[in-house]
Amino acid sequence: MKRRANFLLLAGFFLVVAGLVSYAPFFSLFPITRDFPWVNLLLFFGGALLLGVGLMRAFNQPELYRGKILGCILSAISVAGISFFSYGLFYVARQLPSASAAPRVGEKAPGFTLPDQNGKAVTLADLVTSAPAGTAGAKPNWALLIFYRGYW
Repeated sequence: MKRRANFLLLAGFFLVVAGLVSYAPFFSLFPITRDFPWVNLLLFFGGALLLGVGLMRAFNQPELYRGKILGCILSAISVAGISFFSYGLFYVARQLPSASAAPRVGEKAPGFTLPDQNGKAVTLADLVTSAPAGTAGAKPNWALLIFYRGYW
């Protein structure tokens, strides 16, 4: 009897891969899926379920279905990918410092010195009291500060 291909293994692996690669470019854009990645976890669960059923078919009926070796390899890769995703999202991302010391809206910003696009040091005091282009003398200016909390 000719053995059949075990497509459940491939379908499960592709669901896990879809869960891994869809978070950053797509699901992280929306707050409902960025704050808690429930769609990705559903894809992982569905993929793990299909992989489990495919492995059971491969080991319980080896004369009918293929996939003992490939199923084990794809399952190990899937478990490793899900583990790294979970570690990165649920542990590493939560290690960001709290924003309790960050300035609030309307509060005076502390003085700082940062390099500009040419590498020259610029202070907040220079920005606020610098002379506008084309006029003589120093007049008060405004500076808009935007804080991006997170990492790239």
